[in-house]
Amino acid sequence: MAGVNGYGVVFEIAESGGTTYTPIANVTNIGGPEIERETIDVTAHDSPDGWKEYLGGLKDGGEVSLELNYDPREHDTLLAQFDSDDPINVRLRWPHDIAHWDFKALMTGFSPSGPVEDKLAAESKWQVAGKPTAKTGAPAAGGA
Repeated sequence: MAGVNGYGVVFEIAESGGTTYTPIANVTNIGGPEIERETIDVTAHDSPDGWKEYLGGLKDGGEVSLELNYDPREHDTLLAQFDSDDPINVRLRWPHDIAHWDFKALMTGFSPSGPVEDKLAAESKWQVAGKPTAKTGAPAAGGA
């Protein structure tokens, strides 16, 4: 198979410290997590053939951005996550339960918009805190 249809990705959050996940409704686009790693330059005057040398440095789980069909009745409850200083359990489920990523995240932004000739929309941003864990298949029963 050459690819997988992106329809059906689900972003789920658990209440502080919890392991029961609730999907965020009306997500139209998910970007990230933007995983990256720093490098440490260890080049020396005697590096082979004049090529720079590097070691792996700290890793960063990056950020996840969600675009939403904004409904204040459903999405304003997310603002409680913005007020929290503690990362919560988050799950990104790929379509058809082929895999899921579990990680902790902090909500770092929420931006609603109400254009005159279009739908209400919002963007929510989440900073990954720590290492994401990627697993194939559906999550275990019970949400954990």
